[in-house]
Amino acid sequence: MSDRDWPWPVGAATGIGSLPGTDIAEAQRIVLGELAALPHLPELPARGPGADLIGRTAGLLVELPVELYAARWRVAPRPGKDLRRARDLMERDLDQLAEQAEEYAGTIKIQASGPLTLAASLELPIGGRMLRDPGAVRDLAGSLAEGLRGHVEAVTRRLPRASVLLQLDEPSLPTVLAGRVPTESGLGTYRAVESETARALLHGVIEAAGVPTVVHCCASDVPLELIRSAGAVGVALDLSRVTELDPLGEALDAGLGLLAGAVPTSPPPAAGAPTSAQVADRVRGLWDRLGFPRAQLAEQVVVTPACGLAGATPAYVRAVLAACRDAGRRLAEV
Repeated sequence: MSDRDWPWPVGAATGIGSLPGTDIAEAQRIVLGELAALPHLPELPARGPGADLIGRTAGLLVELPVELYAARWRVAPRPGKDLRRARDLMERDLDQLAEQAEEYAGTIKIQASGPLTLAASLELPIGGRMLRDPGAVRDLAGSLAEGLRGHVEAVTRRLPRASVLLQLDEPSLPTVLAGRVPTESGLGTYRAVESETARALLHGVIEAAGVPTVVHCCASDVPLELIRSAGAVGVALDLSRVTELDPLGEALDAGLGLLAGAVPTSPPPAAGAPTSAQVADRVRGLWDRLGFPRAQLAEQVVVTPACGLAGATPAYVRAVLAACRDAGRRLAEV
């Protein structure tokens, strides 16, 4: 395992992204209060179109306007009200962040869709996902790279003492690589994207953003080596979906950080949120099975919920974030 400086504090915890509700001021207060060592910019998809992962990210694209059509986002001939709404929501979120965290001097995490998931979700004007056109996918990745560079700069202007950590959400990455993204008819699938092409697209976006970047994927077949070789400093996983330890151990040994999704996004029946001790034990148990020294654990691993919490109750959200935070502190004591 390589020694390195990680872009997060020792014993850190953070959220994956989404929270319930529509009040961004309250959501940011919760995050800044519960996850003071590594807060994230919360996403509130309940606010509607433009607050969802795809619409929110599409609003950052440069010279590639989008619009809603039949409840799906597609490339548009010119900017319109849907794009303005997405951009207004983001601007409002950043202004609120500046108001609440003006003096913050640590690392803050922001999230956006990665290029492969975006290509599998956005539609072409003529119909079909952008994934069907390799040239359109390259243009999309270039537009996203430029947009994320500007987004990072916008966050930095508002929080000049903070450092930015970018999270690229790539839930569709394994299906894109395997050629399992269905066409609109449901009778076929789009051609698989080659691993080297996907790596190059992801690398271009990470390099352009200019800040440490983690890739989040909550599938069971996450392409860890592709993510690491694309330049990501870490990967965010749902630990309940890790079925093979060897690939994860090899990636961590090669220097990839881990955002360990150790708490379910909703409580099991007749149960509440796990305690911080239970969360810490779960992360520590995985680390021990991988055979790594515990002294490295709190440096290389960040504790998180398994995924976004948009479907959770406010009470469960607070309990989960507190459990993650205190579990991180427990891991740092070892």
